[in-house]
Amino acid sequence: MEIAFAGVAHIHTPNFIKIIQQRSDVKVKFVWDAQAERASRAAKELDAEFIEDFSEFQTVSTKTKIDAWIITSETKLHQQIVSAAVEIGIPIFIEKPLGMNAQDAWLIAKKIQDAKLQFQTGFFMRSSPVIQQLRQWIQSGLLGEITRVRASNCHKGALGGWFDSDYRWMADPKQAGCGAFGDLGAHVMDILIWIFGPVKEATASIGSVLNRYEGCDEFGEGLMRFENGVIGTLASGWVDVANPISFLVSGTEGHASIIRGELFIKSDKLAQEGDIPWKELPPAKAHAFELFLDALEGKESFLVPVTEAAAGVAAIDAMYQGARENRWVQVSQAI
Repeated sequence: MEIAFAGVAHIHTPNFIKIIQQRSDVKVKFVWDAQAERASRAAKELDAEFIEDFSEFQTVSTKTKIDAWIITSETKLHQQIVSAAVEIGIPIFIEKPLGMNAQDAWLIAKKIQDAKLQFQTGFFMRSSPVIQQLRQWIQSGLLGEITRVRASNCHKGALGGWFDSDYRWMADPKQAGCGAFGDLGAHVMDILIWIFGPVKEATASIGSVLNRYEGCDEFGEGLMRFENGVIGTLASGWVDVANPISFLVSGTEGHASIIRGELFIKSDKLAQEGDIPWKELPPAKAHAFELFLDALEGKESFLVPVTEAAAGVAAIDAMYQGARENRWVQVSQAI
């Protein structure tokens, strides 16, 4: 199987390269990026051909029948790259977020759906055993009727200067579509939508404390109402030294939480005490990127629907708008 990189700008690209290098069934044939020097470095690491011009990249991908494009470019380029992928009908992996804002994401999703392209994005949390188990409990009714959920995804990226040089564009909302709140919030928003369904309306409070990156937020707390009536909060940012409590779900018959990576439950339907970690977990699935490579080979897929990827962008976009205007914002559900 031969694939090509349409952009190598994202901070997760090195991890994808490692995954590829560990597989004998995948070969990267071409690498393109908006910055020639960046593409050249990645091409050497992958023993691939560096393509400087994007139109040439599209042409050689068609002539050599490349099996998929891996899009890890700046978010602002996604629309252009997806349009080209649609022209040649090639499967695509797009590193999150799908688009710059709700409208951009829904337009991209429509192009992908209309062209019936195989799609995946980098929401690796779905593969986690504790997340899978939490979802199973909620869907089975073990916690009763869910009333609220709290989700948190934070790290010390700004504290550690992770975006000072090579990945500076990710701290520029004009290129990334968001700042810290949207960058990390995208992952847990995906899990929330996967478990609870569409978000109806949302707002947030978003800010900065270091002001390390001009014009870029560093942390935030979002508030949302799902269409099914559940109330949720979402915390994310780059200025946290740790993220000990990542999920807390409360229902009429119990509650469950993920604390320091371990899953806890207290339910009227279970004998186990709530302060004992739950150990009977489903097996971990592969990383989202590896699942895409498996799907290309016809193996059983566990892929993120493009509509859910767009819905996550729309919910985060509503939170940013709510923070700017100090009000609740309806979340767009389609173009």
